Amino acid sequence: MPPENAILTISLFAAFADGSNDDREREHIRRFAESMGDTAPELPRLYQDVLFKRVTLDGAVQALGELGQRQFAYEMAVCVCDADGVQTAAEQAFLADLKTRLGLDGDAGSMATATQANNLAAAAAAPLATTAAAAQPTVSEAELDKSILNYSILNGALELLPQSWASVAIIPLQVKMVYRIGKAYGVELDQGHIKEFLATVGVGLTSQYLEQFGRKLLGGLLGKMAGKTAGKIGRAATGMAFSFASTYALGQVAKRYYASGRQMSTQLLQESFQGLLGPAKQLQSQYLPQIEQRAQTLDAGQVMNLVRGGGL
Repeated sequence: MPPENAILTISLFAAFADGSNDDREREHIRRFAESMGDTAPELPRLYQDVLFKRVTLDGAVQALGELGQRQFAYEMAVCVCDADGVQTAAEQAFLADLKTRLGLDGDAGSMATATQANNLAAAAAAPLATTAAAAQPTVSEAELDKSILNYSILNGALELLPQSWASVAIIPLQVKMVYRIGKAYGVELDQGHIKEFLATVGVGLTSQYLEQFGRKLLGGLLGKMAGKTAGKIGRAATGMAFSFASTYALGQVAKRYYASGRQMSTQLLQESFQGLLGPAKQLQSQYLPQIEQRAQTLDAGQVMNLVRGGGL
């Protein structure tokens, strides 16, 4: 099994570790696997192999002969488990077992990455600040559009950071964006409602992270990990484009949904989101300089503050 397949396999095991993935989440992951097509012909098979237990965790671990590969696999598994919030007891047990299988019990670098990802997940799980809902919209259309664009640029920039934990911040920031859009239209939302909205639109939590990771991986992260140079254009065309586009499309759909008094059907929400993804990916190229500049200014402390609720 090639190293990239092994790492994706371990990440899929992590995605199913808590045993609570509902049919929608499985469908998101299945669609992602199929969408990779010729770019990653092994992924649909890997997804089915894990789901139907045709491969083992030990088999994937044994395919990773280099320490750097094993470290990367563990970091990605941690990030997948953190993608939908604080780890469950089952996810913690899975990660502890995985760490032992990978021979990383005393590896300080992997543990530091895991700690950072866990801290981000904990910050994201904190209740959203609530105030009395406004009776009328309090933000203009232009201001909302600017806010959505800023979130999109930020999430695109997070994909350019070399640290594995950076992608963990993307989903919490999307949650905060939707919260602020709803609040602008006089609707007070909690995290449960927003995550349900994301799932309804078609933005899975675990599956979205797997897509970000999968595109990063295919864009050259393994080469970078092995000491090779991953080109700026290659990186910009993979995870960054998806994160920018999914955030932008999500923000625009949320704006339409709450402006309409939440009258859009599930089908219309999904069709609207999918219809906006293509134009959003085209828009990403226009803002590439801003995305790259934003990435140069980000550090762990700033990302943590943004996830906790600091302004953009």
